Amino acid sequence: MGRKEEVCGAISGGILVIGSKHGRGEKEERAAMELCYKKTQILMDKFTERHGTYICRQLLNGCELTTREGQLYFKENDLLIKTCVPCVQSVIEILYEII
Repeated sequence: MGRKEEVCGAISGGILVIGSKHGRGEKEERAAMELCYKKTQILMDKFTERHGTYICRQLLNGCELTTREGQLYFKENDLLIKTCVPCVQSVIEILYEII
């Protein structure tokens, strides 16, 4: 997200999906929020089991996206296809299981 190299954008998108499906409405009880939190934790845990982490900079093995050199390395080494696409695919698969 924004080249900050923190939580993977695929995970963030997955959390948004969970929130839109299971999130607390205006008059919902705390149980709805707890379910949303639990499903978010499951998503993050299952993703970590598959990829070792959900932190972008670790997924990209230290590729520094905030620098021009890092961005060039990202492109030249096809990390979008090698790393990011499999991460998105994993989130989709996990969401399919838990939603």
